[in-house]
Amino acid sequence: MERKKIIIFGATGNVGSYLTLYALNFFDSEKFEVIASGRRKTDFWTKQGVSYYSVDLTKEKEFDKLPKENIHAVMLLSAEIPSYMNDYNPRKYVDSIVVGATNVLEYCRKVKVDRILFCQTVFDVSLYPKDYVIKPYDKPNFSYIGDHAVYVIAKNCALELLEHYHQEYGLKKFIFRLPTIYEYSPYQYYYPNGIKTMRPLYVQINKAMKGEALTIWGNPKYAKDMVHVYDFSQMLCKACLVERENGFYNVGTGIPVTLLEQCQAIIDIFSPKDNPSKIECLEPDRESGGGFLMDVTNAKEELGYEPVYDIHRLFENYKEEMLIDRFLELRGR
Repeated sequence: MERKKIIIFGATGNVGSYLTLYALNFFDSEKFEVIASGRRKTDFWTKQGVSYYSVDLTKEKEFDKLPKENIHAVMLLSAEIPSYMNDYNPRKYVDSIVVGATNVLEYCRKVKVDRILFCQTVFDVSLYPKDYVIKPYDKPNFSYIGDHAVYVIAKNCALELLEHYHQEYGLKKFIFRLPTIYEYSPYQYYYPNGIKTMRPLYVQINKAMKGEALTIWGNPKYAKDMVHVYDFSQMLCKACLVERENGFYNVGTGIPVTLLEQCQAIIDIFSPKDNPSKIECLEPDRESGGGFLMDVTNAKEELGYEPVYDIHRLFENYKEEMLIDRFLELRGR
């Protein structure tokens, strides 16, 4: 019997590369074939025995390269994202997310894909109160101002397209609302408002490795959900197998992690045992922000999802990945 195919669009990205690796180990290779796809031209996955297709999702003809038989699931991660846009151009969001999703959905329709998995952004609910636990079906509540606005609008538009293809053609759809997904990358920078900046997490890790003090600005008890890329991957892979027509899920652990707990875990994992870093809290009355608390109850009930990575295990994996740098070839910038 021919194996069912699972195509991952975005398999060369930070999150997508780890998802692809997880999927290769999750699915029974006698029943499923995991296929990687990304925009860049690379032989990274091919060298590991994985079929790889370089596809620009904004160009309809590019989809002619892809398999056309026995496609069980499509995971759509590909998108321009604000944290890597060093020259703000809203058209890139529309092209990569709206046009890209349209072309992927048309591909799904033509080759009779069973289901599509799509990643939504948590910034669609960014205006809910900071201590509010986001529910899976909370309605959009976001700012129309700032560098994330068009990104969120494009994602919301793509959701409407998915609903159309679900109702019109019976394409099963599973939506995942993503906060920050934590995975080690040798590229430690991002571009808030177009400015190259080292990610705060790597600032703390680099300090801890040298035994320097870690600084918390604001309330050290401020908490957010910190989900490891493999827990995210578990959720998506299980959605490929579940007998359901659709679902909308928050990605997370459901376990709040305070800034103090985060810093202590970084020290425990990265700091020299003979010279452990100290933690200094500055301006503790200053309001903190930037994170989300996620309700993952329906993912547990409907998908059988169970988070594995607590904060210490998350950073232990960072340290393991630092030593082997398995995706260094894909991270050149």
